Amino acid sequence: MIQFEKFTLANGLRVIVHQDLSTPMAVMDIMYDVGARDEDPNRTGFAHLFEHLMFGGSVNIPSYDEPLQMAGGENNAYTTNDLTNYYIQLPAENLETAFWLESDRMLSLAFEDKSLETQRKVVCEEFKEHYLTKPYGDVWHKMRELAYKQHPYRWMTIGKELSHIENAQLEDVKAFFFKHYRPVNAVLVVAGNVTVEKVKALAEKWFGDIPSGEKYKRNLPQEPEQTEARKLEIKASVPLDALYKTWHIKNRLDRKYYITDLLTDILSGGGSSRLYQSLVKEKQLFSNIECYHFGSTENGLLSIEGKLVKGVKIDDAEKAVEQELDKMKTELVPEAELQKVKNKTESMIAFEDMSVMNRANSLAYYETLGDAAWMNYELQKYGTVTSEDILQESRNIFRAENSNTIYYLSDN
Repeated sequence: MIQFEKFTLANGLRVIVHQDLSTPMAVMDIMYDVGARDEDPNRTGFAHLFEHLMFGGSVNIPSYDEPLQMAGGENNAYTTNDLTNYYIQLPAENLETAFWLESDRMLSLAFEDKSLETQRKVVCEEFKEHYLTKPYGDVWHKMRELAYKQHPYRWMTIGKELSHIENAQLEDVKAFFFKHYRPVNAVLVVAGNVTVEKVKALAEKWFGDIPSGEKYKRNLPQEPEQTEARKLEIKASVPLDALYKTWHIKNRLDRKYYITDLLTDILSGGGSSRLYQSLVKEKQLFSNIECYHFGSTENGLLSIEGKLVKGVKIDDAEKAVEQELDKMKTELVPEAELQKVKNKTESMIAFEDMSVMNRANSLAYYETLGDAAWMNYELQKYGTVTSEDILQESRNIFRAENSNTIYYLSDN
């Protein structure tokens, strides 16, 4: 069990303290409940742009990295379709430096045209390099558009199109910040060699007087149930033909999420998994193949993707995948095989919990989902999954009318 204490400041900022005296370090993790799904469909890529802008100096601190490095700290951030996260690790005795830096960023960024220009260039380059010029780089843009017609998961975190970032105005950027990056929409976790008393005092001192902001009420268009198989063929100068398939799955808080998670491991969790054994090793149709899901908060996607061995027809490769999925829909997974993926999940969770950084991140994540205490019950939820559950959920998911397929063909 991960022990922690939780309190809320008058401005709505939720603070979680997790003490671990075995380390000389402290971690500060701030999670903002905003991701790419919260963007205006005509102005996408903002959440990710912010991740960059947050390092461009805040209202009282022109340089973020310099004072942190002097305090022996390091930091990073990430954005997903669901949330935005900033984290710092530094020697515990320098904890106040983290409070000073992060509170100033939350108070207000230094909104300047120069900073926006610099970060805009960085993001535009990233967009071009990873999604426009890289082989297969546009496949997830295309797949999201194929799979989602209403829900904002239909665009990627980087943004739907380059022009949205190129045309971002300082006023738009400012409005997005003051709507989402407020104490009332954030969770602050402090973990490591710290005491609750110290964190309380520092939180009040540095975050207490930041205006709370308005609680963001999420009201997103929901994706209607898919009723027909969708297909797309792309021809491009890529080295090998590739097959991409996705199916809609349940959200992060549904029990079926845990069933699906184990199901993907049975199909693709390493060298002894079903897809690898059958389609890579035995039939030699794919040079590599994986099955995974996106871990989305709302109804997400399960994906199977693989590069074909040269000369293999893509129809034959797809048929072979379908045969494996038919087995999942008609035969119970042997108890030993299910137990093996449960054990793997258990050791993965235990391994992740070894690092203070990961513990802090998990506490912030589960609190954003609803309650930090949930992280202590994950294993039990996996433990209750039966072979019968896997069979039923395979039938629910792997229906033709729930599928989206992209043939990514080499024109060489």
